[in-house]
Amino acid sequence: MQRMHKLTKTLLVSALMGGVAPLLPASLPAIGVSQAEAAVASRIAVQGNTRIEAATVEGYLTIRPGRPYGPADVDESLKTLFATGLFEDVKISQQGGTLVVSVVENPMVNKISFEGNKRLNDKTLEGVVRTQERSMLTRAKVQSDVQNILEAYRRSGRYRASVEPKIISRSNNRVDLVFEVNEGDRTGIERITFIGNTNFSDGRLRDVIRTRQSGLLSFLRTTDNFDPDRLDADQEMLRQFYYRHGYADFRIVSAVADLDREENVFYVTFTVEEGDQYDFGEIGLETSLADVDPEELRRKLRTQQGDTYSSLDVEKSLEALTLDVSRQGYAFAQIRPRAERDYENHTISLTYYIEEGPRVYVERINVRGNDRTREYVVRREFDLAEGDAFNRVLVDKAERRLKDLQFFKNVRITTERGSAPDKIVINVDVEEQPTGEVGFGVGYSTSDGVIGDVTIQEKNFLGRGQFVRARLAGGTSTQSYEFAFTEPYFLGRRMALSLDVYRRAYDKNDYRNYDLTTTGGSIGLGLPLRDDELRLNLIYRIFDQDLKQDTTALSNGLQSSLGHNLTSAIGYSLVYDTRDSRVDPRDGFYATFGQEFAGLGGNSRYISTTVDARAYKEILPEWGVVGILRGGGGYIAGIGRDLRASDQFQHNDNWLRGFEPQGIGPRDATTGDALGGRWYVHANAEAEFPIFGLPRELGLSGAVFTDFGAVWDTDPAILACVQTANGCGGAQPAGSVQSNDFKPRVAAGFGIKWASPFGPLRADFAWPIIKQTGDRTQFFRIGGGTRF
Repeated sequence: MQRMHKLTKTLLVSALMGGVAPLLPASLPAIGVSQAEAAVASRIAVQGNTRIEAATVEGYLTIRPGRPYGPADVDESLKTLFATGLFEDVKISQQGGTLVVSVVENPMVNKISFEGNKRLNDKTLEGVVRTQERSMLTRAKVQSDVQNILEAYRRSGRYRASVEPKIISRSNNRVDLVFEVNEGDRTGIERITFIGNTNFSDGRLRDVIRTRQSGLLSFLRTTDNFDPDRLDADQEMLRQFYYRHGYADFRIVSAVADLDREENVFYVTFTVEEGDQYDFGEIGLETSLADVDPEELRRKLRTQQGDTYSSLDVEKSLEALTLDVSRQGYAFAQIRPRAERDYENHTISLTYYIEEGPRVYVERINVRGNDRTREYVVRREFDLAEGDAFNRVLVDKAERRLKDLQFFKNVRITTERGSAPDKIVINVDVEEQPTGEVGFGVGYSTSDGVIGDVTIQEKNFLGRGQFVRARLAGGTSTQSYEFAFTEPYFLGRRMALSLDVYRRAYDKNDYRNYDLTTTGGSIGLGLPLRDDELRLNLIYRIFDQDLKQDTTALSNGLQSSLGHNLTSAIGYSLVYDTRDSRVDPRDGFYATFGQEFAGLGGNSRYISTTVDARAYKEILPEWGVVGILRGGGGYIAGIGRDLRASDQFQHNDNWLRGFEPQGIGPRDATTGDALGGRWYVHANAEAEFPIFGLPRELGLSGAVFTDFGAVWDTDPAILACVQTANGCGGAQPAGSVQSNDFKPRVAAGFGIKWASPFGPLRADFAWPIIKQTGDRTQFFRIGGGTRF
């Protein structure tokens, strides 16, 4: 009887909690019920579920049948169910002894589509949204997707873009999700301003950074919209620029991009402190390594006392010292430069300390983000591998090499501790970018008229780092076909194998009285001798020249060149290159020396020697004025056989302006045909400068120049043919050769360069100052082409 009374009391309390308490105002406690007491459900019932099993819902609950639960358990269960993203609404209540869980399932996404997008295609937008087809639709995901799409448009320069998600209901609790996009106008950069710069003009600093101001050619550019990542990269480029020009105290105070929403433009402002310019002071080198001779290592240094301080020279010196010491058996050597500033004399004295570093090994190299590029293409840029001694200088060198490949938009190398104190893990994070190009070109040459071309090019073929190019070109009097392939790491070593096949046809025009077709190919091997500065190139060429007489007025001296002539030649060249850029150099030196021996079969037997050197220097850095000095020459001699006219050197209007192509040098006085010479020489002085008063964004610059050059001394056999009536099977009477002796020509003029989005274009106006009888002058020349 006592047990029955206790059970009745329990049921009464439960009924009051389940039935009476919910009817009371929230501010009043249930009469006779303690808030600390817990409820008990005998079973759990799930209602409203259609696709999701009841057992799945029960699995997310923290409440279990037969166990007491309280408000905290109900709250935790609700949070867990909502966090699954499966439900739009969830309610938990108790009816009698049953805990009822009522759910409203989120609809299933049947289809995702985009409307109104033109600048960014569907595939691009699909890559930024989190919601996927055949997944549950949640408001949180949709809101996140809207922000991701807006961010994608902002990075493409469209800050006025708007996105409105639309949900279209279908049967069986399915929906179609449509993102309606209004892309808006492109948000440009109205002005880039620098504050605090006194040694370099705003225009010169704008040339350093990648971000560009909007202008007339904005529709052809992608760098005149605001990109926060690009702004960060611009700051680093500015630092490196100043550090390499001697401003060791330079710092960027701020870099701000202000958006004018009414005008839909950005104003970018860099505030800088340049500091003073320093020169290198005393350069010292000390070592604690017994077998290392400091004096021998001094020859590796790029830093010289009295030169303008450059952080790049310091980096190059560190790399050279590190590699040399490691070759001597000190894999763990550590080289630390210590700088002492002399603020009064504006010098920085450097001492390189070489000592045994901590014995830390590379445990692992992780390459991440290379979805297309093969991993070995990244790894081979390192001068170290797993198990080798870790060296920070070599890691920095690998990072610079990877950036120079231009396969990746971003490259970031970090390190972390390995599985033991003496092991380290290297992480290489890359972000790939397009490396292929399909180009349609059009250009104009004064000698060959209008020229059009189609080029297909890939710098990272199949992700293997190989270069492939196919080109088809044609014009008023010329046609050419070309295929080129380069393997930069032949046999797994840092040597480049190049293959090239081509066919070029030149018809008769104002500069030649014959048709010439050249068909051939080459194979080359490039070997680095000293890092990236000194290279040895070995090459084998074989080509057939077919010269056809197109007029009866052809010189007797060209008769030996008529018909098919096969040349098989092997050669080499030494190339020394310290230019800061191969596209638009402003500082550095370039020199090449080459020789070629023809006679491995074929009709030609000769040995030729050529040399070319160029020096670049910013003579007025604050205004972007670059001085260029160039000189070169060559000599060719027959070996057991006379030279043909087509073997000899001809004048090139690239190194002597003011004269037509083949406009100087030995010439048949009767027919006017250029015969070529065994010698040539040239020298050039030029100053390039921005055209003041014009926006730098137009890419226009000017140049003034003076050219000196000569071609002379035709082969005696060719000379005899001209001087003999019907000589060498020709139809001309006995004649003479003009300008066969060394007679220099001089010209001067000015040029206009346009770094157009299509490619470089240049027009030159030149006046011959010294010329000879028979020379053919040319006041105006234009060259270049488009790439789009």
